[in-house]
Amino acid sequence: MKITIAGTGYVGLSLSVLLSQQNSVTALDIIPEKVRMINNKKSPIVDDYITKYLEEKDLDLQATLNYKSALKDSDYVIVSTPTNYDPEKNYFDTSSVDDIIEKTTAINPKATIIIKSTIPVGYTENAKVRFNNNNIIFAPEFLREGKALYDNLYPSRIIVGEKSERANIFANLLKDAALETDIPILFVSSSEAESIKLFSNTYLAMRVAFFNELDTYAEVRGLNSKQIIDGVGLDPRIGNHYNNPSFGYGGYCLPKDTKQLLANFEDVPNNIVGAIVDANTTRKDFVAKQILKDNPKTVGIYRLTMKANSDNFRQSSIQGIMKRIKAKGINVIVYEPALQEDSFFNSPVVSSLEELKESSDIIVANRMDKELLDVESKVYTRDLYARD
Repeated sequence: MKITIAGTGYVGLSLSVLLSQQNSVTALDIIPEKVRMINNKKSPIVDDYITKYLEEKDLDLQATLNYKSALKDSDYVIVSTPTNYDPEKNYFDTSSVDDIIEKTTAINPKATIIIKSTIPVGYTENAKVRFNNNNIIFAPEFLREGKALYDNLYPSRIIVGEKSERANIFANLLKDAALETDIPILFVSSSEAESIKLFSNTYLAMRVAFFNELDTYAEVRGLNSKQIIDGVGLDPRIGNHYNNPSFGYGGYCLPKDTKQLLANFEDVPNNIVGAIVDANTTRKDFVAKQILKDNPKTVGIYRLTMKANSDNFRQSSIQGIMKRIKAKGINVIVYEPALQEDSFFNSPVVSSLEELKESSDIIVANRMDKELLDVESKVYTRDLYARD
């Protein structure tokens, strides 16, 4: 198969590497540096498996900035461009997806377009009408930051939003490229597939919010949060996973997907979905209040990323904590090795960990690290398990 993948973030690059093992894949992007790195077999994102496969595997993969050459002969065009939630429109900004569909329809109308970007419920059916193109399918992606290729090699499930021969062919492209052999495959309608994506991520956000609220209760009442969570998790129906307290859910998907799902619930009775969105704000308010209790003059932020082995800052929960602290007039400094800039939202970025340790009255860390153990007494974190 000849496949074009538009967008080389976690979803697009992991799919490019996965499918180029057995197909001819062109990765299309608008950032020259990312294109150059991919063509030099270097990963522009932090992902151990992507790095390893680019360096060691014989992949039929090329990257380009030229959308005309990329789109013109493809059997499948996979769209994995970013769709951020727009609070003013109360809707995902799908302009980047629209752009690729419009270009593909004009250049290669016979190509099957697979949308992997996260979109509102009903978008695919609407796009078919707007672009007069019936060759559009939504297939949700379920990936973790830093583990994107691994999660494509060992997928929990493959879901395709159409029941057809071309949908079956695409599902088998993913299955044949994976290392996992027993993969559940589900074919549903497009709006149901869109719903699966949003409800899956909102459930995960609900789980994060639940254990964060448990942790807030324990901290206020002076209880041992870890002992409570350990005991709750011994129930096999609950389990000891996705239960490590944090400053809130963040990252590429959970904040925007919960808000989009809530927007889709307009005129539909609900309590839980709205509470999940609100819970994230409440948690950040509480964490900021706890940090400010000791009246620090300077607060140091240890890493902007969501978790270990990630380079993603987008919507990271610690940024919400930063904003709340700064709003109270507290001096904030940032230690983030992945940042090239000298400042981040008008807060100075310090170049060395020692400077962070020496200059900070309190060091705020969403996830604890062994390199902070020598100053553990002034670290504020809710990380109980030193993982995820």
